[in-house]
Order: sequence, then C-alpha cells, then structure tokens
Amino acid sequence: MKKLYSVIFLSLLIVTAYSKEDKKDYSEAFKLVEVWLEAQKDYEQLPGITAIVVEDQEVLWSGAFGLANTEKSIKTKSSTICSICSISKLFTSVAIMKLYDEGKLRLDDRISDLLPQYDLEQKYPESGPITIRSLLTHSSGLPREADYYYWNGPDFPFPTKKQIDDKLSEQETLYPASTYFQYSNLAMTLLGEIVEAVSGQSYNEYVQQNILNPLGLADTRTELPEELYGKELAIGYSTLKRDGTRENVNLFQANGITPAAGFSSNVQDLGKFASWQLRLRDTTETEILKPSTIKYMQQVHWTNPDWETTWGLGFAVWKGDDGNTWAGHGGNCPGYRSTLQIDLKNKRVFSVMINANGTSPGKYVKGINAILNKVENSEEEEDSTAKINLEEYVGYYNSMPWWGEIYLSTWDDKLVSIDLPAEKPVKSMTFYKHIESDTFRRVRDDDELGETLIFERDKNGKITKFINHGYYSEKIIR
Repeated sequence: MKKLYSVIFLSLLIVTAYSKEDKKDYSEAFKLVEVWLEAQKDYEQLPGITAIVVEDQEVLWSGAFGLANTEKSIKTKSSTICSICSISKLFTSVAIMKLYDEGKLRLDDRISDLLPQYDLEQKYPESGPITIRSLLTHSSGLPREADYYYWNGPDFPFPTKKQIDDKLSEQETLYPASTYFQYSNLAMTLLGEIVEAVSGQSYNEYVQQNILNPLGLADTRTELPEELYGKELAIGYSTLKRDGTRENVNLFQANGITPAAGFSSNVQDLGKFASWQLRLRDTTETEILKPSTIKYMQQVHWTNPDWETTWGLGFAVWKGDDGNTWAGHGGNCPGYRSTLQIDLKNKRVFSVMINANGTSPGKYVKGINAILNKVENSEEEEDSTAKINLEEYVGYYNSMPWWGEIYLSTWDDKLVSIDLPAEKPVKSMTFYKHIESDTFRRVRDDDELGETLIFERDKNGKITKFINHGYYSEKIIR
C-alpha cells in the first residue's frame, strides 16, 4: 500500500510540474519583443524584418515589421518570401541523408567515385580521401567557391552546373582532407550533383518531390520566384552607405550553386521545417528520414583544432549561452540575411529574415530568446481591492540626448522598462514595483527595492513624464 501511495504521490508531483509549466504566459514578453524589433528596424534603418517563434509543433508568435518594397510601400508579412541563401544547405543535406537511409550511398564514399566529372587537383599527396562526410562537415579542404566571381554585383553571374564542372580541373585543394574547417559553397554544390547522380533525378525535382511536397512547404523554392519579386518576394537591399541610404540589389538566381545558396522561403515555412525535425526526434517512425538520422545529423561531427568551431552533418551545431545544444544555419546573400536556429533541449525554434545586408539576424534570435526566458510560471493573483491600472503608464518616453527612447510596459504585476535601441534588450530591462499613488521602486536582482520612479500628470490626469535619478523623461505621444 505504501508503494501505491508513493506512486500516486509521484504522479501528482509530475502532473503538477507540467501544469505549472503550461501556465507560462508569453503575451507581455512578445509585446516587448515587438516593440524592440520595431525600434531596431528604425534605428538600424532596415527595410523589413520577419520573425517566428515555434515551440515544438506550435507557433507561439510571428511578426513582421517594415517594408518588403520601399518604393511601393508594400509592408512585410510573416508570409513574405526572402532568399535564405545558405540555409539551402540544410535541404541539400537532408536529400543526401535520405539517400543514405535508403542505402544508395555511404558517408565515407569518395566524391571521385560518385562524380566522374570531378577532377579537382589534390595538392597534398598525404591527404586522406574527400568523402561525403567531409563535404557535409566542411572539412574536405576544398576551396570555398567555384572558380567564378559570382558574388560581385550588380548582376551576380552565378555559373551553371556545366560551367562549375568545366573549371574544376583549374582548382586545387586548400588543405589536406579532414584537417581544418573551411566553409565551402563548392562542397555543398557538389553534394547537390551527387544527389542527381545517385537518384537519377534533377536536384530541383528530387528536393521538391522528397522534401518540400511531403512537408507542405508551399512557399519554399529552389529559386527566387521572379514573378513575385517586389510583392510576395521582398526586394533585397544593400548595407547602409555613409549617407545612411541603402541601394536596391538586383534579383539573382544561384543556378549551379543552388544546392548551397539558391533557395527562397519565409519564416512560416522554416518554422514548419524545424517542427518536422523536432517531431522526427520524438518518434520511431520514418518521415522522410529515420529518427536516428536527424539526431545523427544534429550531433557534432567536426571540431576544429581551435576547439571553437563545431559542425554536424550539414547543420551548424553549437553550445548556446544557456549551455544547451543548438542546431541550425544562417544565410547571407545579396540583399538578404536570414537564420534558422533550434534549441534542441527546449524544442524552441527561431527564424528571422531581413531583406538587407550589413546586419545580423542572429542577434535578434538571442534577444527574443532572452526576453522569453525572463517569463516565469504564472501564479494565482492575490485579491486586491486597490489594484492599480498599470496600462496608463505604458508607452514611449524621451531619453534624449543620452539615449533614444525608453519604453515602459507591463510585466505581471510590475512595470518593466527597456532602452531603445538595444543590442541586448534583456541587459537594459529594469522592473519596478508599485508603492503608492504614482510612485514605483526598482526591483533589484536580489528582490530588494531600490530607487524610486515617480510619474507626473497634467491637469487632466494624463501621465506626462517620469522622474528617475533626478532626471525626467517626457512621454512621447504617437
């Protein structure tokens, strides 16, 4: 009987723990995320940002800020399509590993045995073989690019598959195989050629039939759809010039480099793509890949001699600031920056796309994740007949000339302030507890109360400013 009670008690504890976890309310956190991203877009003079947060199979939030086409004032949406550039490599890697699952190739197969056209010179006689595994982990020693200047504008003349193959004989390895990490678009391009050689289909057809269609990724393509350019497909813009403007970047097609950099998509589809990976990790059923295969791909298979660069099979795999294992990839193409990042432990997915160069979508993932991590489990509210309306304090406050703006918002039963702009928003977040009337006090990290924050009103009772440290910030009316 004692054992029965123990089991029941333990079960109740587990249920209670899950119930508390389920009570997390991210609504105030995402409100802060939206304010932060909107401000960062303005202060960085970005045309547009789209972002999504997914938890396992559920979209927690998606947002869109700014313009997909500045000339025609077409706003971005979470469905707005961008070039995803090197995130294309993940689809190529999945295609290779599907053929691996089917026994049609091995990871230690030599590239020279699979591609008759491969005649790139091995400069190092002592080198081991260049294999599929070394191509996936960017440790093959191959050059970064094919022997063309396709990253140069204004037209970005990406070569065809035939042009790439015709000039392989004029290239040579940079290092012996399996010696150093050397990121290589050429390596991933050749993996796309291996997909064709082994499957008997064109690369585009194979990916469409075996990955995109089964996953329902209707807005993911192995090209940039010209007919949608400037509308559903955002126009890409350059980095900021000295005069604070950005130039339009011409539409391009990656042609023979497609397996490494040619895809387009949106944050919604990349969220689905990542949800599939998480779903696959939690099952025993094959869905495109075997569950063991996606887990294998998202393990570290290469560690550089500097112990800082780690890579999986096609995936970047790294240890996050939180100590968790993350997997994903970034993209940087003419006019576009993008990222897809998956916290494998917490099953949380982030994708950010920006239709401009000279910025980092990864810093926005870090900022969003950090804000969400501040959310604690909801607790039952205490009865109070003197409940204060915090909403009247919410808004933007002028912080010039010392900073841009301060935004005040609600956070549970407190106020929270955030500086705008802020590279690391959580570092600038400060919480305030209501004391009496229009007086609040800062909540220190040790939960003790610090200095006061006092609001002033006009004759109509509207909040006009707050005073802190002997300095006042006026409320901005928008």
